[in-house]
Amino acid sequence: MTTDQLLALSQPQRDRLAFVELRVRFIGEIRRQDLVARFGIQSAAATRDLAVYKDLAPRNIDYDAKAKSYVIGPHFRPVFDFPPERVLSWLTQGFGDGEPTPLKAWIPSETPARLTQPQLTTLAQVTRAIHSGCPLGIEYHSITSGRTQREIVPFALLDNGLRWHVRAFDRKTRDFRDFVITRIRRAELLKGKPVGSHETSDQDIQWSRIVELELVPHPDRPHPEITEMDYGMDDGQLHLKLRAATAGYILRKWSVDCSPDHSLAGPEFRLWLKDALAIYGVKNAVLAPGYRQPDPQRPEAAPSEGVFEDA
Repeated sequence: MTTDQLLALSQPQRDRLAFVELRVRFIGEIRRQDLVARFGIQSAAATRDLAVYKDLAPRNIDYDAKAKSYVIGPHFRPVFDFPPERVLSWLTQGFGDGEPTPLKAWIPSETPARLTQPQLTTLAQVTRAIHSGCPLGIEYHSITSGRTQREIVPFALLDNGLRWHVRAFDRKTRDFRDFVITRIRRAELLKGKPVGSHETSDQDIQWSRIVELELVPHPDRPHPEITEMDYGMDDGQLHLKLRAATAGYILRKWSVDCSPDHSLAGPEFRLWLKDALAIYGVKNAVLAPGYRQPDPQRPEAAPSEGVFEDA
């Protein structure tokens, strides 16, 4: 398909075709009703859009008569060049699924760029596995363990502020882990392989557990009232409810002093976790600045692949 063929279509239709490609590439399937619901068009118009996309890229989608949906073809090649941040915004926040053309900003602004972005080919395999609920075979590269072959059962994407992970059950260690997506190679959906009841997200204690955190201005920093303004605090407190699986990442990202005696002295520590016991039992609490196990009889764990695949 050529650029001229795309430009010959109206902008609204190009947006709908871009949506078709996103659904097929990252979810694995699309139905007419998906277009009807997303764009408020008639069923006949949705049928025409799917036919146009298939004419433009015949190897990209196949019709599954049994499921009554279009599914990704075995020789898929993307028509639209979506930047990774656009795809991730659509996957996790539900917007940005129109044609990926440069848009004129209403107000000049600058946003710090991420230094890492997942490869869309790998991300697509991960998200299709999540959507279909099937295992994923991967080659995983870790700083501590090197290259290993894994079978994982993924169920959610997780952004730690620096890089994207996939939360999954790891059949190698028989535990739930966070896998850095940029370290995954040769991902392959293992369709037809069963998923055990112990491998599903509702069995992931760290994912299901909700921790309540109370953050306050750091007692040793000047001008606590400015910190209260910056973080929109009420009565000098900021209350958060987080999944235990994300707590350590967030506390590290925002440089929250988690020491019991607020002993971290750097100027970046403007917040203090008032009650360190709130993250007791959180596996990735080892990432939280200054956190120490409250029981002196138990040595503090060090970050390792026994906690998450982030090493």
